[in-house]
Amino acid sequence: PIYVMNSLRQPIVMWSSGIRGASSVFLRHLLAIYIMNVFQDAVCTLNTLQTNASALEQVKRERGHPELQLQAMRGFLQRAGLKVSLDLCIVCFLHSLFSSPHLVQVRERIRINGQPIGKELFTKYFWQVYCRLEETKDAHGGSMPAYFRFLTILAFHIFLQEKVDLAVFEVGIGGAYDCTNIIRRPWVCGISSLGIDHTSILGDTIEKIAWQKGGIFKPGVPAFTVKQPDGPKKVLQERAEEIGCSLSVCPDLEKYQSEGSLRLGLAGHHQRSNASLALQLSHTWLQRHFLTGAGVSPAPAFQPSPAMIKGLAETEWPGRNQTLKHGPVTYFLDGAHTTRSMQACVRWFNEIAPQHERNAGGPVVRVLLFNATGERDCGAMLKLLVPCFFDFAVFCPNITEAIATCNADQQNFNVSVENMLTRCLDNQQSWRVLNGQEEKPEAELLIGGGLPLVAERHRDTLVFPCILSALQWISQGRDSVLSDPNKCVIPVKPSINAKAALLREAVNIHVLITGSLHLVGGALKHLDPALNS
Repeated sequence: PIYVMNSLRQPIVMWSSGIRGASSVFLRHLLAIYIMNVFQDAVCTLNTLQTNASALEQVKRERGHPELQLQAMRGFLQRAGLKVSLDLCIVCFLHSLFSSPHLVQVRERIRINGQPIGKELFTKYFWQVYCRLEETKDAHGGSMPAYFRFLTILAFHIFLQEKVDLAVFEVGIGGAYDCTNIIRRPWVCGISSLGIDHTSILGDTIEKIAWQKGGIFKPGVPAFTVKQPDGPKKVLQERAEEIGCSLSVCPDLEKYQSEGSLRLGLAGHHQRSNASLALQLSHTWLQRHFLTGAGVSPAPAFQPSPAMIKGLAETEWPGRNQTLKHGPVTYFLDGAHTTRSMQACVRWFNEIAPQHERNAGGPVVRVLLFNATGERDCGAMLKLLVPCFFDFAVFCPNITEAIATCNADQQNFNVSVENMLTRCLDNQQSWRVLNGQEEKPEAELLIGGGLPLVAERHRDTLVFPCILSALQWISQGRDSVLSDPNKCVIPVKPSINAKAALLREAVNIHVLITGSLHLVGGALKHLDPALNS
């Protein structure tokens, strides 16, 4: 039998016995279309839970009483029919994974055996959880969980229903009062390198942020971290002693015993500390015992198993230190969105880009495609990028394409288009100032389809209304993936196209896409069609 649901999400049973040949193919095609429509319906409904104005006010009120966030999370879990005392594992990079944000499709956030959960399962479990919460909201003042909180509940539900052996949860923001922090007895906890981010929620110093991060520690549960500056290291140590758990610092990757150096599938020097942390977390879980003691002790290096070595070598993480070569156009993608992560991005780009340029056999044009969101310090990040010597700096909002059929997975209702474009214009001006360029009078914005197409201020800096239009201008028809006739081509002024002569004449074009994981995800939607399936 083939089970589907109607628009009211009531089950319909269709018996497939006796269906053969063309009829079977036709039926399967119809079912595929139906599943896609129901899945999109689920994603669109999920998007209604994005933080609106009233929800933002609620968040502001809860900041003064952050413990209310965990209390609300427990209430939502009970309404969804889930037990609060979940016996799952808070670690990174291992088996069944819950992480955020997604790059192309929301299903990426919830993975089983390394693969995003399928559309059918996502849809099935989404409506199970959503309907339970919807049915009980009137008795609870009409409250529904916000977007990330709902996805966390959904991940718990999916992992429990699918009976995974090990669940890996990446904390959302901070730790102490994050909605993932309702797990009372994880196997092990890990904290990676700390940086300044989400200061309005976590605090404006690295020590305050460390206090929040240390909130995931649990009594008697071993915790690991990488090398940290003295200030946050001391705070983490105090948190571990206060909570009653051991805290160990992971050794350098070179200290592990193996035949030859350990090879990583992820590029970037900073991934070496992440790899060491992953080894310690997985080793601890496999040993199935807890360490004892107080203070911060060095975690012992050990000989990784063949499976661990294979895992490190084959790890893939799209959008982080990723290189995509499309003929003469090479894209370097990294979702760095803090000054600390941007420093790592610049180090990686300065190492890998010259390697490609030496093999180009002719002139190479460097292009920066940048955007940042929220309260990020764009000026500080752009300042770090100046020494990379880009020929063009291109800015665009995190809008995948300026058409009404934009994928529901990447819709954002929290920020207006006007605000996003204003941010891009501000970033453009910051870039010009950082490069010592004289300020010019405000240029006219071209209008097309209700959106400004290009802001023309300087020959080396441009602002586009969406990611697709920016990529199309940068590639100048030289990327066959972007030249797909099914993709909408947004026209630009002849004067803007004239500025692209350097791009058309270069042997290779090197594009660094950074500043936001959402920007990188939107770019990958167009650059890697396989991610859309």
